[in-house]
Amino acid sequence: MKNLTMITTLILVGLSNHPPTMNGLFVLFLLIFLITVTVNLLIIVLVLSDFHLHNPMYFFLANLALLDVSFMSVTTPKMLFDLVTKSQSISLSACFAQVYFFVFCASSELFLLSAMSYDRYVAICHPLHYTQMMSWRICAYLAAAVWMTGCLNSLINTLFLLRLSFCGPNIIYNFFCDLPNLFQITCIDPFINMLVEFIGVCSYGLGAFVCTVFPYVRIFTAIHKMGNKTGKLKAFSTCTSHLAVVIIFYVSIIVIYVVPTSSNIRIINKLLSVTSALIDPLLNPLIYSLRNKDLHAAFLRTFNYKN
Repeated sequence: MKNLTMITTLILVGLSNHPPTMNGLFVLFLLIFLITVTVNLLIIVLVLSDFHLHNPMYFFLANLALLDVSFMSVTTPKMLFDLVTKSQSISLSACFAQVYFFVFCASSELFLLSAMSYDRYVAICHPLHYTQMMSWRICAYLAAAVWMTGCLNSLINTLFLLRLSFCGPNIIYNFFCDLPNLFQITCIDPFINMLVEFIGVCSYGLGAFVCTVFPYVRIFTAIHKMGNKTGKLKAFSTCTSHLAVVIIFYVSIIVIYVVPTSSNIRIINKLLSVTSALIDPLLNPLIYSLRNKDLHAAFLRTFNYKN
């Protein structure tokens, strides 16, 4: 058997190797990171501190905000560090840790969006039984299931990474580690890992998609049966923010994992990765907060109280 030298350090080929461009990207991404973290943490603080927001919809929104902060924190600090220091190396163990938390956040958000769809379904289709069907105990169970499901899916994929060997090349053509990137540089056949990932995508991804879409089928059917046009618009308006977040998230994830990672389209892959890792966590709180009167009122109450 041929002797192979195992590598312990990988090289992340970032978005640019041009120093002025790297400096500009550092300023831009740092600004996006600070805005995203600030807005999401503000939403969490408002939901926790203002009793007017103590209901299932804002409980799940606070969970989404926490996931968005976690999602961005997995990749952005390392990317900013590389941009400012011009260093592109990452240890194999740190790369595996990045994969674990990235998959964890993505899987958790898939099922959190499903829980939020169910909440909107109960609110519109069963308003008289909303407090019973969405009690705090049920909300806690749903949230726990979301986080545990994400943890399980991530743990399975990461444990299977341990069977892979890496002996060169050690270059990853992205600014963070992800499963497809590691499959391309392993020394052994990654078929089993790819099969595990495929099963996870089919079971977790498709399952979450069905659990997200099916409530909206029932919601749109119920809205269509409403005779009052004003009631229709009011009912639909309560779903628009969540629908926008669902569409943006699913489009980003599907395009990233469907588009093949080849040398001819590496720039496209990087841009899509930026969209998923940086832009989505920024858009989610903005979509929910810009037109949300409850959040605006809670912010004003908190601001006036402190002053």
